[in-house]
Amino acid sequence: MLKPPSLNIGIEEEYQIIDPETRGLKSYITQMLEEGKMVMMESIKPELHQSMVEVGTNVCNTPAEARAELIRLRRGVMQLAAKSGLKIVAAGTHPFSHWVDQEITPFERYMGVKQDMAELAQKLLIFGTHVHIGIEDLEFRVDAMNVARYMMPHVLALSTSSPFWVGRNTGLKSYRSIIFRNFPRSGFPPHFGSWAEFENFVQALVRVHAIPDGSKLWWDARLNPRYPTLEFRVCDVCTRVDEAVCIAAIFQAIVYKLWKLRRDNMTFRMYPQTFYEENKWRAVRYGIEGKMIDWGKQEELPTRDLIRELIEWFIGDVLDELGTRQEVEYAYKILDEGTSADRQLRVYQETGSLNAVVDNLIKETEEGVW
Repeated sequence: MLKPPSLNIGIEEEYQIIDPETRGLKSYITQMLEEGKMVMMESIKPELHQSMVEVGTNVCNTPAEARAELIRLRRGVMQLAAKSGLKIVAAGTHPFSHWVDQEITPFERYMGVKQDMAELAQKLLIFGTHVHIGIEDLEFRVDAMNVARYMMPHVLALSTSSPFWVGRNTGLKSYRSIIFRNFPRSGFPPHFGSWAEFENFVQALVRVHAIPDGSKLWWDARLNPRYPTLEFRVCDVCTRVDEAVCIAAIFQAIVYKLWKLRRDNMTFRMYPQTFYEENKWRAVRYGIEGKMIDWGKQEELPTRDLIRELIEWFIGDVLDELGTRQEVEYAYKILDEGTSADRQLRVYQETGSLNAVVDNLIKETEEGVW
């Protein structure tokens, strides 16, 4: 019998470092790292901009373990920031700080990105959640990436947290996705027929000096070059811990359901990449408030209905087996109360103040941490 994947979970989150007086971004990561490396070891990392800090969980077996890890990491980063009177925010973009004003982290890796990507690197002032799901079988890892493309817009819609950009209401729920799409080798991964085909693809890019290795593939889902995981990178960073855990649990359940189908010699129908792109655009533009296409029925339906269908019809039968029904069904709360992007817009409509939006983001980022 085909051996099941481990389905272990790793989550990376990118946070904003905030000056609570100005509510703007604060370049502070190098100072934070000096003390943070001693306290948090390898769990805390710099990112491209000095006003950004990245954390990564240890390998977790369940979403419940991942929750404990995220709480530990958020608390640790918040304590480090508090020593200098600073705060931490989890949102896909900052409501008003301008990318032109941000300092690039002075490490060789990031200076290289700045040199390669020119102004695009400076503009990449965006913050995401990356979810790793452990898949040891190479061929299934490729298959899962191919098929999961269909569901990624639905999960992105739940995570949207970036409606503002340089002080403007963009009218989009995930403006982060628009900024990142300007980078090469981003967006949906292409279809690969096998692990060998994927390896040949990477080696061809390496041979012609397009990339040094597979880590420079920035797709919405990628076959991680360092770990035996499928890494989902499509989502905005989740403001609340519960949202991040929900997203991770959904991705884990999708992978497990796809494995069970493969074990039984079945799969989920695949469609032209343009169809996936159409639904992703709708998630970016409207989040959970709009409509997506059910490509099987070739019918436009409310996004909320399609997300409920994903949970109840597609992965519903594996949730009790995984013991993750509670974490996954938190999505219903998001559908009822809105995503982080919806909540940010409500605060702005009520107050007319982007400072108030930042204050509420600080509060929500701390929710469940203390």
